[in-house]
Amino acid sequence: MSSVIPKVCLTLLAAPSVEEKLLDVLLEMVGDEVFTSVPTFSHGTSHGRLSSVEQVLGRSAAVQVQILVTEEGMNPLLERLRAEFRCTGLRYWASALTTEGEMA
Repeated sequence: MSSVIPKVCLTLLAAPSVEEKLLDVLLEMVGDEVFTSVPTFSHGTSHGRLSSVEQVLGRSAAVQVQILVTEEGMNPLLERLRAEFRCTGLRYWASALTTEGEMA
């Protein structure tokens, strides 16, 4: 019986201006993992990062990326992201993954 390596769903929230660079880094580091990216809006962003229009609307444009990674693989990825995306407002959170699969 093979052991199952626990995974997490790592969610990244970034400004559209860094989207392409972020996707390039992810493809380089974890290109064999499936991940998704979607345009979205973030709320609760500090006003210093919002344009005047975004301040009025109370939201800012963003890209959300979700990727399934092992807990062990997440740490070097986060280290690289911290180094390359310092002061860009890139946010992240990780949730334990209970199951995954593919409908074959």
